[in-house]
Amino acid sequence: MRTPHPFDWILLGTVLLLSPERTSARDADPPDSLEAPDPRMEEIVVTGTRIPARLIDVPYAMERVTMAEQPFGRKVGVDDVLDEVPGLFLQSRYGNHDVRISIRGYGSRSNTGIRGVRILLDGIPESEPDGQTRIEAIDFQAVGTIEIVKGNASSVYTNAPGGVINFISDVGFPKSSFVSFNQFGSFDLRQNGFKSGIRTDRYGLLTTYSYHHAEGYREHSDDYWHIANTALEINPHDTATLRIYGYLADGRIRLPGSLTREQFAADPLQANERDVARDTKRISRKGRLGLRYGSEVGEDEVEVTAYATMKYFERTAATYRVINRDGLGASARYVHRREWLGRRNELSGAVDWFYQYGPIQAYENINGRKSDILLGLTDEKIGNTGFYVASSFDLVPDRLSLLLTARYDHVFFEAKNQILEVQNATRTFDDFTPKAALNLKLTPRIAVYTSYGTGFDTPAGNELDNFPTSSDPNALLNPDLQPQKSRNFELGVRGSVARLSSAILKRCSFGASFFALRVEDEIVPFDVFGDAFFRNSAATDRHGLEVGLDATVVEGLQFRGAYTFSDFTYDEYAAGTVGIDSLGNIVIAGDDFSGNEVPSVPKHNLSLSLAYEREIARRVTGFAKVHYSATGGMYPDDANTERTDGYQIVDPTVGMDAAIGPLSLQVSAGVNNLFDETYVGFVNINSATREFYEAGEPRSGYVALNLGGRF
Repeated sequence: MRTPHPFDWILLGTVLLLSPERTSARDADPPDSLEAPDPRMEEIVVTGTRIPARLIDVPYAMERVTMAEQPFGRKVGVDDVLDEVPGLFLQSRYGNHDVRISIRGYGSRSNTGIRGVRILLDGIPESEPDGQTRIEAIDFQAVGTIEIVKGNASSVYTNAPGGVINFISDVGFPKSSFVSFNQFGSFDLRQNGFKSGIRTDRYGLLTTYSYHHAEGYREHSDDYWHIANTALEINPHDTATLRIYGYLADGRIRLPGSLTREQFAADPLQANERDVARDTKRISRKGRLGLRYGSEVGEDEVEVTAYATMKYFERTAATYRVINRDGLGASARYVHRREWLGRRNELSGAVDWFYQYGPIQAYENINGRKSDILLGLTDEKIGNTGFYVASSFDLVPDRLSLLLTARYDHVFFEAKNQILEVQNATRTFDDFTPKAALNLKLTPRIAVYTSYGTGFDTPAGNELDNFPTSSDPNALLNPDLQPQKSRNFELGVRGSVARLSSAILKRCSFGASFFALRVEDEIVPFDVFGDAFFRNSAATDRHGLEVGLDATVVEGLQFRGAYTFSDFTYDEYAAGTVGIDSLGNIVIAGDDFSGNEVPSVPKHNLSLSLAYEREIARRVTGFAKVHYSATGGMYPDDANTERTDGYQIVDPTVGMDAAIGPLSLQVSAGVNNLFDETYVGFVNINSATREFYEAGEPRSGYVALNLGGRF
């Protein structure tokens, strides 16, 4: 199934009637952003503590990415927009599908979807109640800013021991506007759509639509997607805001599967024959409607959020599974601001609730088609309820502050076999996760911080699938799998320096954080003939360093650098390994992996970029950028039997932004993987058939044309 191209050049011509007069390209906002830069707001964040705070005052390792600062370049997958953030390791299998987001080792366990890192869209969980997340519905053309918390956030969010990423819609635009964006690239990449914003004194309406299609750089990896987003902001009075968020996403992707080392060496872009025979694919339709009301009550603040979700999902593997899930969620938050003992104190608390339910059907898979034979029908319910309290207190005014946070979570799973009604199962997990953090400002722009807290991460629903070697192979849910818990320590520094009178290094912002944590009962995957199951290892020690630098070298020349060092090892790990002997028989052996490195995490990860922007003519600005990344080798299995090679990637981009009367025209082009490096872009962890490897994207080019303006 392929949907025809929905946009053409008539849409570009239509924009000629819409937009405002602009004085110069340098002064104008990039055409694919509706958000006007505001230096006073750039430091305002809420993700890390769930109360507004300046970045310099937050005692966590945090980053804030503004899409207005990335007007050029490809925006197909999350790795296109977050590849310069220190501490993040991104492995993308196919664009924005099955992307693996790993922060401090959390998220690396997942062979499908995101785990251990809480994903929010406009502060509303995109993660499901069990922590499982897929982000294909996030449209980066609709996003204005992205806030990233690196490290343990379990004291304020469910299933967030690795951190939180909040994608925030570009609803803060100052004037009405319209943008048409069009991108074309190698492997029949087409990405087209529009973005419109209507602004009055009392409301703002953001609407976006994106169509994506690509044949894929591997065999059997084509995909298409439609994504529509809307965000309505209403200000009934000066101290209150009502926001309504909605999205719909519909698409399909074929999966080429993983390869053995020998297959990868012969042809890294080939598909696994088993996945072609099964026509392994995912068909997804999902949507969400959210409502948030916030108001100031004197110096206090109250906020109430409610949302409903729907998801229809078809997945082909050994069987053909159809998953229907509807969900309801709500959150209420209160912030109380008062002086206590002559010191500023902010006391806040919130209650979160998210409930999801629906049937899972399993059919025979006949070459990718669903048979009429129903193999299984399970009703599944997953829910989480949690509440947290937080207190931010100035020990020394404007100098030293203490942040105390604590959360209680209750997560439950219920499954009922509708064919064998006697086979029902329920599992519940709960925990209390406190955290304490200190922030010391050495100067108004430089601070050091430290924190210590505990983390809690439950298994996801599909991770509870039972397998024949569990303690009760007849149970509907795996009776052995337990949550992983952690103890987390962090020490960091962040700051910025401005020397406006200097010709070089006028501005420089920097950050560095060291972390040490220990994970008990870490959840790790193992593979049996292409089907993934999960078990607990005993204990893992993780130590690492994250360093970031953003500097204006000279006027118009910007340097960004990020380096992450990760030393993650299994301290204790005795496990049964599923393998195949020389006769093709299944063999289960006991192994001790203590001292081995955690798979799918490189020890070294480096990102460097240099961007230059200059006004080359009246109302015309030119742009050039080169991005370099170097990633170390990784082990694909707990046994550390093989290791991938490290790789280096160079991505150049050039562009031009021109103001033409009332319009803004933006043209850009780029090449990904300029030197056509062959590398492993995704590791399929612990495959019993040793099919560990999936190729990263070879050399590919793209061009983009955006046209828009204001009215």
